[in-house]
Amino acid sequence: MKKVFLLLIATCFLQTTYSQLLTVEKIMQDQSKWIGTSPSNQFWSEDSKTIYFSWNPDKNKGDSLYKIVLPEKKAIKVTPKERRALPAQSGDYNKNYSMKVFEKQGEIFLMYLKTLKIKQLTNTIERESNPYFSGDETKIIFSRNGNLYNLSLEDGSILQLSNFITGSKKAEAKPANDEEKWLKADQLVMFEVLKERKDKKDEADIIAKADLPKRPKEIYTDDKTLELPRASPDLRYITYRLSTQPKNAKSAIVPSYVTESGFTEDLPARTKVGAPLSSYENFIYDIKKDTTYQVITKDIVGITDQPEFLKDYAKKDTTKKKALPRKITISSPTWSTNGTFAVVTIRSIDNKDRWIMLLDPATGKLKNLDRQHDEAWIGGPGISGFGGGNIGWIDDQTLYFQSEADGYSHLYTINVLTNEKKQLTKGKFEVQQAQLSKDKQSFYLITNEVHPGEQHFYKMSVDGQEKTKLTSMVGGNDVTLSPDESKLAIRYSYINKPWELFLQENTPNAKAEQLTSSLTDEFKAYPWKDAKVISFTARDGVEIFARIYEPTAKLKNKKAVVFVHGAGYLQNAHKWWSQYSREYMFHNLLVDKGYTVLDIDYRASAGYGRDCRTGIYRFMGGKDLTDNVDGAKLLVDKYGIDPKKIGIYGGSYGGFITLMGMFTTPDVFAAGAALRPVTDWAAYNHGYTANILNEPQTDSLAYRKSSPIYHAAGLKGHLLICHGVVDVNVHIQDSYRLAQRLIELKKENWEMATYPMEDHGFVEPTSWMDEYKRILKLFEERLK
Repeated sequence: MKKVFLLLIATCFLQTTYSQLLTVEKIMQDQSKWIGTSPSNQFWSEDSKTIYFSWNPDKNKGDSLYKIVLPEKKAIKVTPKERRALPAQSGDYNKNYSMKVFEKQGEIFLMYLKTLKIKQLTNTIERESNPYFSGDETKIIFSRNGNLYNLSLEDGSILQLSNFITGSKKAEAKPANDEEKWLKADQLVMFEVLKERKDKKDEADIIAKADLPKRPKEIYTDDKTLELPRASPDLRYITYRLSTQPKNAKSAIVPSYVTESGFTEDLPARTKVGAPLSSYENFIYDIKKDTTYQVITKDIVGITDQPEFLKDYAKKDTTKKKALPRKITISSPTWSTNGTFAVVTIRSIDNKDRWIMLLDPATGKLKNLDRQHDEAWIGGPGISGFGGGNIGWIDDQTLYFQSEADGYSHLYTINVLTNEKKQLTKGKFEVQQAQLSKDKQSFYLITNEVHPGEQHFYKMSVDGQEKTKLTSMVGGNDVTLSPDESKLAIRYSYINKPWELFLQENTPNAKAEQLTSSLTDEFKAYPWKDAKVISFTARDGVEIFARIYEPTAKLKNKKAVVFVHGAGYLQNAHKWWSQYSREYMFHNLLVDKGYTVLDIDYRASAGYGRDCRTGIYRFMGGKDLTDNVDGAKLLVDKYGIDPKKIGIYGGSYGGFITLMGMFTTPDVFAAGAALRPVTDWAAYNHGYTANILNEPQTDSLAYRKSSPIYHAAGLKGHLLICHGVVDVNVHIQDSYRLAQRLIELKKENWEMATYPMEDHGFVEPTSWMDEYKRILKLFEERLK
């Protein structure tokens, strides 16, 4: 009995000590000094014997490169000399993986993988880049000053393949009008000497031109920008793209007030959504025929389709007008191993269509293989962006790619001759990464099929019939496969355990062995909460995942805070260490003070498939907000929270949702902290915003519904706004405009803090401390 009593006293003492230990100052101080620096950016040596990674156990000013040489497990700091001698991680391999060509510091190198010997192929003042093997592997193709060259591996000779010239071709001086033509002809008839001299010059020019060696065709770019020059494996064709930059796109300016010069300095920033965009044209240069021609796009199926939202603005006009083709962008070709087939990925600039098409380089014609259409926007793992996405060849006829055709990003194959398509993975989960094995018999995948908040590594046959789970640790498994595919370097973490490096054999049921220990004793002294990952049903029947942080019954004060993650398309209700590490620790502090904290993966969050991703189309602050409101109701109904004591906070997109919650559902949240918030989507960038809300000049209804500044009159609770002055992502103009709106509405229940030296992501610990002290004060004072 005495021992139990003493244990209870010790437990209460430790709990009190921990509560005193965890303060805003401690949480927001230099993370590397009091938590430690987790390993990151792991990569293997080409012989699969050494793992390199960024780490900083010595608390240096910058991260250091470390290595572990197997079979030893000791981490050794890489010397500057050894680091400089390392080959580049990226590069191009030949077909049997005996050689690797790569660029480093503007020069081209060749590595013989059996001996690891490295040979420098170029040494010039000019920069060489983007090297790759020719189809017969006897030459290295590389870029220099925008032109393509091939370097012979037999004798080291270099041949220029293209001759792109910036600007326009200067026209020969010719008579400007009929009078000048007549005068010139009359002079040659009248004066024999002039005629003799002209004939001699013309003859000399013919001889001189005939004596010149054969050069690539001069291709003038005019006022356009050359992009993506690429030679075919047989060196017969060069594909390239010319982009035309908009001349009337105005960029914003962000003033910086605290500067070394003592003067206010303007920082260059971005354009706003709806600004004029670049346009693109794709061409082919046939080296053998010495001619150029454009890729033919007019016959692409659906290129003239108009988005459905335009029907909301349709005028009653009986005149039928022919729809113009939408603007598109075309990727560089992905060539089959034998060089027979070239495949390009084409995207509409409005991002509502993606086509995968065969390109006939001899004619510039295209043949459709796969069209993915989405009235919202194309996206998802392995699909997002205007590049080619995750696409490659299994054999000379079979292409693999990822698509959200069934609602989740899955892996597909298609035979380019027969058009036979096959779905390799199926289910309500995402293939988040996929790579083909070197023997092209298997895929290595990272998926979240066990649970939306877990990531695991799998090996699957290329026909999709057999799949084996290789990782077993619950949480996040960021796997880097060794070049010989025998081992896994795993960067692993759990909810309350930051990332560490593990090693595992590439076999099922193998045990992962921890290689690094990064955490400080001070950090480990606190019992970090193992937040539960739960789910609840939203008002429209959709399952929503969240993290719940609960205090003990004794500490519970019936107050709650809803945290809204940033970025929109991001996941935070998962089972690994959050990228919002400061917020996670702040939630631990709140729990120690008796608060319940709910962290929701609202609609538009990553990891849950297409319908979740696009659930905010044309209405940001719609389902994404109601998911958070439904979460607040869950706190009241299930966790005993006082409905008048719920606060909300978040940064960036989280700041936007906080504003929408405070303005449009003011009776749900008594207080809110909006950090670096978007207040008007018409002021944000094009690439992100136009996908979701289209353009303000074509879909003004979507912007009006979705922008908090139009709803500010609804504010009832107390609002805190925090914003960095030199934020070049969400400009502080957003918060200033909202402040003026609140002033004109005669609202008095708000305050604003600005941070003169902070960008979108804060850097200085003192800024973090100030911001979160204000947030804590807001909740402590206003959730009474």
